[in-house]
Amino acid sequence: MTLSAQDGVRLRATVSEFGPVLFSRILDLNDTQAGVMAVIFKYCDDNKMPLLDLKDIKKVLNYITEEGKDEISENYGKISSATTGTILRKIIELEQQGGDFFFGEKSFEIDDLMRIDENGKGYINILRLTDIQDKPKLFSTFMLSLLAEIYQQMPEKGDVDQPELVLFIDEAHLIFDEASKVLLDQIETIIKLIRSKGIGVYFVTQNPMDIPKGVLAQLGLKIQHALRAFTANDRQAIKQTADNYPTSDYYQTDEILTSLGIGEAFVTALNEKGIPTPLAATMLRAPMSRMDILVDSEIEAINAKSKLVKKYAEELDGESAYEILTKKINEAVEQAEEIEVEEKKSNEPSTAEVIGKSVTKVVTSASFIRGVFGILMKIFKK
Repeated sequence: MTLSAQDGVRLRATVSEFGPVLFSRILDLNDTQAGVMAVIFKYCDDNKMPLLDLKDIKKVLNYITEEGKDEISENYGKISSATTGTILRKIIELEQQGGDFFFGEKSFEIDDLMRIDENGKGYINILRLTDIQDKPKLFSTFMLSLLAEIYQQMPEKGDVDQPELVLFIDEAHLIFDEASKVLLDQIETIIKLIRSKGIGVYFVTQNPMDIPKGVLAQLGLKIQHALRAFTANDRQAIKQTADNYPTSDYYQTDEILTSLGIGEAFVTALNEKGIPTPLAATMLRAPMSRMDILVDSEIEAINAKSKLVKKYAEELDGESAYEILTKKINEAVEQAEEIEVEEKKSNEPSTAEVIGKSVTKVVTSASFIRGVFGILMKIFKK
């Protein structure tokens, strides 16, 4: 699976699916700007204009600032061009991080994450992050949309023996590095509530300090491999990490963390009563799988067999806000040009008027000539 132009199952979502609140939080808009975003979504809903990709919402922003500002002001209230300009710049920032690849159709359906094969076994879906490590905005946008959609669509399950879906989020710091406080609060809220849907979420990162305290407090199972102290900041981070674990009568946690070897980890979980188990230094069994990078030929072979690659390969671009507003503007321009032509025609003299004026000129000229000749004849007679 991929969020970019790499080979694989394309993961997309439409702007409309995000809604004004979530989309505003992703862009880190203030209250005034978020209010304008709500107006944009309401205007598009009222006029049946789908918001599918970023060019749609950019077109609406330009329209309400220029051609449609009177229409918007009359029906929804006056909107400052400075506000729309700020929103537009933030959308362009998201676009430059790959948002134009992510927003659009065909939208990814979360049911495809829980499909099973003919033997009744589930699938492991891997999202490739090799080319978006420098695009944290895109990654956090995707993860928040995925978690939000799973939470909205999955029914309540309560305490189940086996989860419906488990998400392992590697390089978890990419979600939180450039996320605003509002966005972090949204993620924290979802993590708190999503367990009741039978969904397990695991954050994988080299340093637990990468995960905000509010989110870290919601994680019942903690597996901590060795940490190394090379600097004073490292030692401070290890001390803070040790404080996040239950107190132990058997271990000096901060010291053991630096001495764990390969395949060793501190483990604590929740027991059947929801109480954290005592901290235990544990030997972990390595997974019975190949731990290596797939070469291009292997990736191509996997994609060739995948039904999902074919399902989401086609990039749709149906009629949406961009096309509808472009057509509306063009029709308004054509209508204005036709009115201008009619006005010019109405101001031009008719053929009869032109002939009449010519005749008048001729008659006037003839009268003038006769008058002149009359005076001359009187002079000659004298």
